[in-house]
Amino acid sequence: KGMALPQRILFPPEEICMDWQQRQRPGAGLFNLGNTCYINVILQCLTYTPPLADYLLSYEHSRSCQQQGFCMMCTMEAHIRKVLCSPASAILPGAVLRDLKFIGEEFEYGRQENACEFLRRTLGAMHRACLSGRHHLDISSQETTIVHQIFGGFMKSRVTCLSCQAVVDSYKAFLDVSLDIRVRASSLTTVLEDCVTPKELDQEECFRCIKCKKKAAASKRVTVHRAPRVLTLCLERADQQTGTKISKFVEYPEYLDLRPYMSDTAGEPLLCSLYAIVVHSGDTCLEGHFLCYTKASNGLWYRMDDEFVDSCDIHTVLGQQAYLLFYAR
Repeated sequence: KGMALPQRILFPPEEICMDWQQRQRPGAGLFNLGNTCYINVILQCLTYTPPLADYLLSYEHSRSCQQQGFCMMCTMEAHIRKVLCSPASAILPGAVLRDLKFIGEEFEYGRQENACEFLRRTLGAMHRACLSGRHHLDISSQETTIVHQIFGGFMKSRVTCLSCQAVVDSYKAFLDVSLDIRVRASSLTTVLEDCVTPKELDQEECFRCIKCKKKAAASKRVTVHRAPRVLTLCLERADQQTGTKISKFVEYPEYLDLRPYMSDTAGEPLLCSLYAIVVHSGDTCLEGHFLCYTKASNGLWYRMDDEFVDSCDIHTVLGQQAYLLFYAR
């Protein structure tokens, strides 16, 4: 509603399977070659994203890929297959490390980087690979790749004139959502409630009302207009002023209902289940160490710390100082 319809659907959403096609033990851990833990945690979280793993394990992309040179989708396909099928307890993510510059120019081998930024660049590189030879398509069609069909959603921004109550709506696609946890951040639901609460625009954000035909005071409310199948939340732990890490504990649930944060709050519950988290230890987000907790296809949780993969329970998972949260519809 209110958004431009795509002229072409690149990947039919009805073909996306949200459940694992086969149950098995967790796959291999990933060796750390020196400050590569930020890469390892994102690769593991993506490996245990059921609809992505299901698609890549089907060879559907590589069978039809015509991209010359580097292709992030082919790289991820080979990586996920290697992790889940290898008899070894740990493997080296060599292809990803070799092509690091193609994923993001800012990444430098041997230097610690931000895991959230690596996730964004990886999803972006996968999205571009799906668009190879298709950049002539309209924007709405470009946002129907398998990457956007799994991780993508749309935010709705509604600006309301406080003088005449006229409204202006705009929409923006997203692959992840960043959350400010500095204020009212005792729990994830509290943070999300604050996000969708209308806020009066600052004086600098002058709003010219289309009905009043003049600058006027206005409020802005941002809601989830179309929920993604996989919701990725980044709890912003880097203080932009001091550079230090915000170390407060933010409670997060195993099951999250997105309905209260949607543009339409009257529909059925939109339940999401937690399946992976990334945790950071250290004083700043560009130092220290990253590890992750993921739910394998057998339904059990595992702590993945580079090459070490150990079983754990949901209570341990929910007690972490999470940095990234992955929820699947």
